[in-house]
Amino acid sequence: MIGNKIHQFAREIWSLNRSITGEGVRKTLRAISDHVQKFEIKSVPSGTKVFDWNVPKEWNVKEAYIITPTGEKICDFYKNNLHLVGYSIPFNDTVSFDELKKHLYTLPDQPNAIPYLTSYYEERWGFCLTQKQLDNLKNGNYKVVIDSTLKDGELNYGELLIKGKSEKEIFLSTYICHPSMANNELSGPTVVTFIAKWLQEIRETNYSYRLIFIPETIGSVTYLSYNYKYMKSKIFAGFNVSCVGDDRAYSYLPSRNGNTISDLIAKHVLKWIDPNYVNYTWLDRGSDERQYCSPGIDLPIASILRTKYGQYPEYHTSLDDLDNVVTPQGLNGGYWAIRKAIDAIERNKKYMVSVFCEPQMSKRKLRPTLLLKKLNKEIKLTMDFISFCDGKNSLLDIAENLNLPIWDLYDVVNMLEKNDLIKAIDC
Repeated sequence: MIGNKIHQFAREIWSLNRSITGEGVRKTLRAISDHVQKFEIKSVPSGTKVFDWNVPKEWNVKEAYIITPTGEKICDFYKNNLHLVGYSIPFNDTVSFDELKKHLYTLPDQPNAIPYLTSYYEERWGFCLTQKQLDNLKNGNYKVVIDSTLKDGELNYGELLIKGKSEKEIFLSTYICHPSMANNELSGPTVVTFIAKWLQEIRETNYSYRLIFIPETIGSVTYLSYNYKYMKSKIFAGFNVSCVGDDRAYSYLPSRNGNTISDLIAKHVLKWIDPNYVNYTWLDRGSDERQYCSPGIDLPIASILRTKYGQYPEYHTSLDDLDNVVTPQGLNGGYWAIRKAIDAIERNKKYMVSVFCEPQMSKRKLRPTLLLKKLNKEIKLTMDFISFCDGKNSLLDIAENLNLPIWDLYDVVNMLEKNDLIKAIDC
């Protein structure tokens, strides 16, 4: 089960302090490059204008903690990097409890959870802790140490281009900017890493593939600002990959268009993997599909997910872990959903039968010369398939007409092509 390998990789990079910039991002990208050939790590300087945004300063942390009046160390960044509010500025001083509370954040409704909180675009400092921890704190003076740096540096992202027979591209994007969260963070980049390994093992794909590992929002905005014209001319399908690691549900989030090949394939695959999959609308968007499908960009990017971000109680907390939320089975399901969708796009040709009327199957030993009452299922499927091979119906169209998963037709296509009975036409 490929999910075991993906889960192990997630454990290996779990503790890295990923944010939208910094050494944790670079370490994550280097770990991915250990698995994927020809993987490029790129950088964009702080201050670079990207559409309506500017690339922020780079943030790094050496240590961060609080010492209570009794000498206990709490909110230790090294024990859980969610304790520190993302992008906290340096601070080293002793403060009263009343002053400290202005910089502490909890989730009263989830008293055992450390919340995830960031302040990317306004300078401040703060700590996150469980409500139970906060309730146990007493009045007195607290030593606060945040040894961080916030200075001009760079934004990093990873990119992989796999060239196929066609220059037309299938695009996969996933984000690498959340610390110590499993479904909302590590499931995406770890699954896409193993999708990349699979694609590189194929001798030659029909289409080219562009895979990027970016910080969410600012990463996609930055990447698009450099590449959107090229992307609009080459990319005909793709998926934003996020939250693909739990085993509670499957979900689909459409592109803004809602009727691209990515949308049609995603819905087809999920219908046969899990007929009860959750069907969201464009108004439920929340990740980088916001950028890829924005007016004027209009890329055909949909999302195949397990349980969607914001729809499970552990979301954006320390409870989103690799033990209780993300499982090898869940990752396995996420991986195969994406892989089946890619494989379906690869194989989604139109086919034209090579003879008028039904071909004589028996002389090709594809049908017995003696029949009793009715055709067997395999022969009927073959003949039904041929009946739709008019050069207009795609393989996906035929699968929908036959009410079958598209992968049930792959062997039929291979057999008919081998016998020169159908000819593929690019969609």
